[in-house]
Amino acid sequence: MTHRRAEDRSLALHREVARRIRDRPELLEKAHSRVRGWLESGMVPRYWAEAWDAALSGTIDDVVARITDPSERARALRQTSPFAGVLDPRERWEMLRQHSKGHAAPS
Repeated sequence: MTHRRAEDRSLALHREVARRIRDRPELLEKAHSRVRGWLESGMVPRYWAEAWDAALSGTIDDVVARITDPSERARALRQTSPFAGVLDPRERWEMLRQHSKGHAAPS
Protein backbone atom coordinates (compact mmCIF):
# COMPACT_ATOMS: atom_id res chain seq x y z
CA MET A 1 0.00 0.00 0.00
CA THR A 2 1.34 3.42 -0.87
CA HIS A 3 1.81 6.07 1.78
CA ARG A 4 -0.76 8.27 0.00
CA ARG A 5 -3.32 5.47 0.09
CA ALA A 6 -2.77 5.02 3.83
CA GLU A 7 -3.30 8.77 4.29
CA ASP A 8 -6.53 8.58 2.27
CA ARG A 9 -7.75 5.74 4.46
CA SER A 10 -6.92 7.71 7.59
CA LEU A 11 -8.83 10.71 6.25
CA ALA A 12 -11.85 8.51 5.52
CA LEU A 13 -11.77 7.12 9.06
CA HIS A 14 -11.46 10.61 10.56
CA ARG A 15 -14.40 11.81 8.45
CA GLU A 16 -16.48 9.13 10.12
CA VAL A 17 -15.09 10.14 13.52
CA ALA A 18 -16.08 13.74 12.70
CA ARG A 19 -19.61 12.63 11.89
CA ARG A 20 -19.83 10.82 15.20
CA ILE A 21 -18.44 13.78 17.14
CA ARG A 22 -21.30 15.88 15.81
CA ASP A 23 -23.75 13.25 17.09
CA ARG A 24 -21.91 12.57 20.36
CA PRO A 25 -19.84 15.57 21.49
CA GLU A 26 -18.77 13.65 24.60
CA LEU A 27 -16.32 11.80 22.33
CA LEU A 28 -14.24 14.97 22.35
CA GLU A 29 -13.73 14.70 26.10
CA LYS A 30 -12.35 11.18 25.65
CA ALA A 31 -9.91 12.50 23.04
CA HIS A 32 -8.94 15.41 25.33
CA SER A 33 -8.34 12.94 28.16
CA ARG A 34 -6.13 10.78 25.96
CA VAL A 35 -4.09 13.81 24.89
CA ARG A 36 -3.68 14.91 28.52
CA GLY A 37 -2.37 11.43 29.23
CA TRP A 38 0.09 11.73 26.37
CA LEU A 39 1.31 15.06 27.73
CA GLU A 40 1.74 13.65 31.24
CA SER A 41 3.33 10.34 30.26
CA GLY A 42 5.41 11.39 27.27
CA MET A 43 4.06 8.34 25.43
CA VAL A 44 3.61 10.47 22.30
CA PRO A 45 6.23 13.05 21.33
CA ARG A 46 5.34 16.36 22.98
CA TYR A 47 5.17 18.15 19.62
CA TRP A 48 2.31 15.89 18.46
CA ALA A 49 0.54 15.83 21.82
CA GLU A 50 0.58 19.64 21.91
CA ALA A 51 -0.58 19.79 18.28
CA TRP A 52 -3.54 17.55 19.16
CA ASP A 53 -4.25 19.61 22.25
CA ALA A 54 -4.53 22.68 20.01
CA ALA A 55 -6.51 20.80 17.35
CA LEU A 56 -9.11 19.73 19.91
CA SER A 57 -9.68 23.26 21.17
CA GLY A 58 -12.50 25.42 19.90
CA THR A 59 -15.98 24.54 18.75
CA ILE A 60 -17.08 21.19 17.38
CA ASP A 61 -17.04 22.76 13.92
CA ASP A 62 -13.41 23.81 14.50
CA VAL A 63 -12.41 20.31 15.57
CA VAL A 64 -14.25 18.66 12.68
CA ALA A 65 -12.54 21.01 10.22
CA ARG A 66 -9.13 20.24 11.72
CA ILE A 67 -9.44 16.45 11.78
CA THR A 68 -10.78 16.30 8.21
CA ASP A 69 -8.38 18.86 6.76
CA PRO A 70 -6.64 17.38 3.69
CA SER A 71 -3.47 19.45 4.21
CA GLU A 72 -0.08 17.84 4.67
CA ARG A 73 0.14 19.00 8.30
CA ALA A 74 -3.25 17.44 9.10
CA ARG A 75 -2.24 14.22 7.35
CA ALA A 76 0.85 14.07 9.57
CA LEU A 77 -1.24 14.82 12.66
CA ARG A 78 -3.68 11.99 11.89
CA GLN A 79 -0.81 9.47 12.06
CA THR A 80 -1.11 9.75 15.84
CA SER A 81 -4.80 10.06 16.62
CA PRO A 82 -6.51 10.36 20.01
CA PHE A 83 -9.71 8.89 18.55
CA ALA A 84 -8.86 5.22 18.98
CA GLY A 85 -11.97 3.33 20.00
CA VAL A 86 -14.51 5.72 18.43
CA LEU A 87 -15.01 3.11 15.72
CA ASP A 88 -15.23 -0.44 16.95
CA PRO A 89 -12.89 -2.90 15.21
CA ARG A 90 -15.63 -4.35 13.02
CA GLU A 91 -16.73 -0.92 11.79
CA ARG A 92 -13.14 0.13 11.19
CA TRP A 93 -12.32 -3.00 9.19
CA GLU A 94 -15.50 -2.66 7.14
CA MET A 95 -14.63 0.94 6.27
CA LEU A 96 -11.09 -0.06 5.35
CA ARG A 97 -12.40 -2.92 3.21
CA GLN A 98 -14.77 -0.60 1.38
CA HIS A 99 -12.06 1.99 0.94
CA SER A 100 -9.68 -0.58 -0.51
CA LYS A 101 -12.31 -1.36 -3.14
CA GLY A 102 -12.45 2.30 -4.07
CA HIS A 103 -15.69 2.96 -2.18
CA ALA A 104 -14.59 5.41 0.48
CA ALA A 105 -17.05 6.15 3.25
CA PRO A 106 -19.16 9.22 2.61
CA SER A 107 -17.94 12.44 4.11
